[in-house]
Amino acid sequence: MSVIFSSDFLIGSTTAAYQVEGNNINSDFWAEEHAEGSPYKDKSGDAIDHYRLYEQDIALMASLGLKAYRFSFEWSRIEPEPGQYSRSAIEHYRGMLETCYKYKITPIVAMHHFSSPKWLMRMGGWASPELPERFSKYCEVVFKELGDLIPYVLTMNEVNLPVMLRETFTAIGFVPPVGIDRESWVAPKWRESAAKLCGTTTENYFTFHMVSDEASIQLLKETHRKARERIKRIQPNTKVGFSMALSDVQSIPGGEEIAKKKWNSYFGQFTDMIEGDDFFGLQNYTREVYGPEGQVKPPEDAELTQMGYEFYPEALGHVLRKVASVLSIPIMITEHGVATDDDEKRVEFIRKSLERVKACLDEGIDVRGYLHWSTFDNFEWNSGYSMKFGLIGVDRTTQERKVKESARVLGEIANVSARSDSFNKL
Repeated sequence: MSVIFSSDFLIGSTTAAYQVEGNNINSDFWAEEHAEGSPYKDKSGDAIDHYRLYEQDIALMASLGLKAYRFSFEWSRIEPEPGQYSRSAIEHYRGMLETCYKYKITPIVAMHHFSSPKWLMRMGGWASPELPERFSKYCEVVFKELGDLIPYVLTMNEVNLPVMLRETFTAIGFVPPVGIDRESWVAPKWRESAAKLCGTTTENYFTFHMVSDEASIQLLKETHRKARERIKRIQPNTKVGFSMALSDVQSIPGGEEIAKKKWNSYFGQFTDMIEGDDFFGLQNYTREVYGPEGQVKPPEDAELTQMGYEFYPEALGHVLRKVASVLSIPIMITEHGVATDDDEKRVEFIRKSLERVKACLDEGIDVRGYLHWSTFDNFEWNSGYSMKFGLIGVDRTTQERKVKESARVLGEIANVSARSDSFNKL
């Protein structure tokens, strides 16, 4: 028997523009892919051609029963040069939003999902004092055009991921969801080439994934607050938040203090940034266990995903409880998934995780939705097309979509829940 949620609990899936659209040539990630010595296993190229095929893709999601779709706008498409806004790109995203409504899917938009315009790197990237004004102006332009169609928005995706990258790269080389490895992060020749392709030098080249020191974190917080203020001024009814990647941080005897410091690094230091938001985007994939000497490797008999971390669906419920104990605003699960070629394991992951989400709801925790990463097998950054996170497979030779059983299972849970009158509204 599938777990049943209230009829207004949003169940759906998510993508990121750079990973599905294809040919985002004005982005810093395009430069990284094409840099000399680039560690990227594949070029994104056409990706899964979602930029062209979005209407049939959204129709497919609806046919499966999914009720929400979280996708991102590509800043480098909308503002290809400073202050130059593309009417065609804005109209493209209008089309995506209107298509969601056509198929009765709730759109949830991320204004930034890792990739940035190349021109921002020429200004100093995410360390530039111009960043808060530049980013908030981009948000303002978009919301003046499209704000009435956007009920939920994340200013930025996984604002704490750079801190996690820094922490893990100095430990055992754990590969986070974005899939950038330790060796790639520190390769100066590769970064120098990427900077050159952005029209700048390594001194100015500061991508989103490098925001991990105190100064850049404070700048990021200011950027979020300023963007939120402009969005709310234009569209006060839009719910505004941001998302964070949160592993289930655990400890064994002797590791309690290390675990406490890790959790503060990953989550605690960002809680002041949440003040004034309407909801919080929680993203979880696995757990991290700490002992007296640092992070403990998974047991030898532990199941590992394609990404190399532990298959541990119990993590989501644990993290929900930890976050809810601190926050007083609603939580939306804006990413949660597993990289595997075995779709039966994905089905198991979804079922077990949603059982724990329902338990949290029964305890009174205010969770508004569950969005699975990802809608499609897509471009997973440094890992290229080798990691299979999707509910829907894609033949990249023909761009044919191939629905997996996990998509049908999640869609059925969404459908049954949408018909349910058994629970009070959140």
